[in-house]
Amino acid sequence: MREKEFDVVIVGSGAGGGAVAAELGPLAATGARVAVLEWGPKVREQEFTGRELEMANRLYFDRGGVLTRDMSMTMAFGKGYGGSTVVYTGTSLTIPPQVVTRWNVPGLEAEDVLARSEKYLRQNNVHLLEEPLLNDNNRLFREGCRRLGWTVEQFPINVKGCLGAGLCNLGCPNAAKQGTNRVQLPAAERQGVQVVTNCKVERIEESACVVTVRNESFGEPSGWEPGEYRVKAKAIVVAAGAVNSPALLLRSRLPVELPALGCYFTAHPALILVAQHERPITNYSGHPKSFYCDQFAHSKRFLLETCMYFPFTTAKSLAGFGADHSRLMSGMDRLQMILALALDDSRAENRVTIDAAGNAVVDYRLSEPVLDALHEAMKASARIFFAAGAARVHAPAGSNFLIEASERHRIDELIPRSGVKPGKVSIVAAHLMGGCRMGTGRGDSVTDSWGRVHGVPGLYVADASLFPACAEINPYVTIMALADRVAEGVRNDLSAPPASRRAE
Repeated sequence: MREKEFDVVIVGSGAGGGAVAAELGPLAATGARVAVLEWGPKVREQEFTGRELEMANRLYFDRGGVLTRDMSMTMAFGKGYGGSTVVYTGTSLTIPPQVVTRWNVPGLEAEDVLARSEKYLRQNNVHLLEEPLLNDNNRLFREGCRRLGWTVEQFPINVKGCLGAGLCNLGCPNAAKQGTNRVQLPAAERQGVQVVTNCKVERIEESACVVTVRNESFGEPSGWEPGEYRVKAKAIVVAAGAVNSPALLLRSRLPVELPALGCYFTAHPALILVAQHERPITNYSGHPKSFYCDQFAHSKRFLLETCMYFPFTTAKSLAGFGADHSRLMSGMDRLQMILALALDDSRAENRVTIDAAGNAVVDYRLSEPVLDALHEAMKASARIFFAAGAARVHAPAGSNFLIEASERHRIDELIPRSGVKPGKVSIVAAHLMGGCRMGTGRGDSVTDSWGRVHGVPGLYVADASLFPACAEINPYVTIMALADRVAEGVRNDLSAPPASRRAE
């Protein structure tokens, strides 16, 4: 086994890892050895083809089809240089201050999180998309909400020179989306941070990582020769995502017991809903996600967002098979789509574990409150579709495959709660959070408010797994804000005398 040595090792290159890398860039520029170890490859520009199955294989774990243990929910998360920021739509909201207050983490103040969030809004060129660039799918959602008298807001997004390819979830082919692959990682590398791709971290040992380098058949080869390495570091920052970060710590040799490790996983369980118009609409051209409705976030615990997915993903989101399914899919140029997200509670039993081989396994039970929220969201989406002029709506829990516009007054009857159950409706995890939650001590949390793992000096977490509960919004910017805090903590700890470094 070969050996390498660094001052800081960052595991993962997504929103959390990329932000930490950029913030530690000045250390690298003054001689510190900083490395980012990324499991996936760096996909070449010409390899962003926009072909759904091809890009799913190149950019996602298990081609975007990771399932919970009971197979009731699909989880899609990125793998590669830039992590999930490569396949994210770029929506960039700041977390509501009351959510941070409800998290109740000593030392974590909403004002600080928001100030750091603003920094990344500026850094990532976040702005509202201009009206001429909005497609019909997005305009129809806005019109439907307004006709119903419901609040509708536009998503600010992190693009520069967007050409409206509509391929955000398959990796932008025009280099417009300002993910960590375009902003933070190149900035870090310019200052001397080394990014090593095709490098899987198998486990963490005392002040070291054990990794395996293995090149893919696509993307740039790793900067390290294939094989096994023991990588020593004074500080290790785990930013591998809400599934892989807890799994990595669970299969590592930590010197303390952390009963909350892997627990309190949340996912914003979601439904992809469709309606058909009588005329073709622009849906695949233009940015896919421009508006959201949080009218029912507090009363019924769901959010609604515009979305547009590709044929395979759309097909699996519909109920049933056969002629009705085929007819709906054959008219995709007339489909309007809405993503309905349930705001799930953090429960200890919803957790990331590992199997005998050390692979991540997610145990997640879709609770009755979550299913209630998805039911209400399905009915609300149907009302938006019809208010926007749709001819028919497909509700996966519906009594019939399609609800015609003439039946719109019977939505409550035609979409029964009994139809919303695991296995009957295709549920996807919209945003993966929790598993290494922040808190006060080892009994009910994994880290403190600065991402320091309790009882393990030099070990940190810097991604969405830090969230004590769901963010109640798209979490991208909040991940970066918390990672910014972690980077500050790493800098301070490295400059402190060894005897004074924290070990709870």
